[in-house]
Amino acid sequence: MIVDPLPVAWRFEAIGTHWRIDTREPLPPDVARAVSERVERFDRDWSRFRADSLVSRIAAQPGRHVLPADAVALLGFYRELYDATSGRVSPLVGRTLEALGYDAAYRLRAAADIPTVPSWDDAVAWDGEALETVRPVLLDVGAAGKGYLVDLVSDVLAAAGIREHIVDASGDLRTRDVPMRIALEHPLDPRKAVGVADLRDGAFCASASNRRAWGDGLHHVLDAATGLPTRDVIATWVIAPTALVADGIATALFLDPDPQLVARHGAAFARMWGDGRVDASDHFPGEIFE
Repeated sequence: MIVDPLPVAWRFEAIGTHWRIDTREPLPPDVARAVSERVERFDRDWSRFRADSLVSRIAAQPGRHVLPADAVALLGFYRELYDATSGRVSPLVGRTLEALGYDAAYRLRAAADIPTVPSWDDAVAWDGEALETVRPVLLDVGAAGKGYLVDLVSDVLAAAGIREHIVDASGDLRTRDVPMRIALEHPLDPRKAVGVADLRDGAFCASASNRRAWGDGLHHVLDAATGLPTRDVIATWVIAPTALVADGIATALFLDPDPQLVARHGAAFARMWGDGRVDASDHFPGEIFE
């Protein structure tokens, strides 16, 4: 719920999900075009579902691949997530997700042989400009990429002088100067909430293991150490200064991250376990229902 609703909403589809941008006035055509172009450029670079993407080219041929400027923040934070989870959050899970059935054709059937996820230091080297691969690897930035794109779209709006806005990519939110009260949807019953979160400037991201699930216990939150979907945590909610951080930590919380990861980024979280327990970080901005 927006405490002070913005009157104009622009809805569109991109990167396989629903988007909504709320503003006080309709976006000027050049700003709307800049948003669309930024989203398309990100998708063309980072989607593993597009044959023409940079990620697909990297997957086809080992070697040195110069990456776009936005890779600095994205891969830098991925390395932090990788280290904070002892390698359990990794951008190198693409081939394993494909084999489990989450591929470009949405086959949703696991193959007989599931490849292990290569370790970061054995498979790739990132120098801040280029990614050096010693063998073909299929990147998947789903653990933090959508949140990062929310930030990039918000930056386009801010650069155009549109200070008050909300960017919402199917629940990954970035708000600037707009107070919000957000229900924490129960992952097993969307009619219920396990709590509420308060947000004014910053980002909110949620993740649930049943949101993209198929087959017998298969879902999109993968433990790179085992090559299998996670089991113990079923939903997470994170508030952070940026959606990149909120999205990435929302994934990491399924995989027992170093507590300093949350503290270092000024984030707050709530988390639901498989037995129905809900815990939250100190000073969570909102309320967890009993």
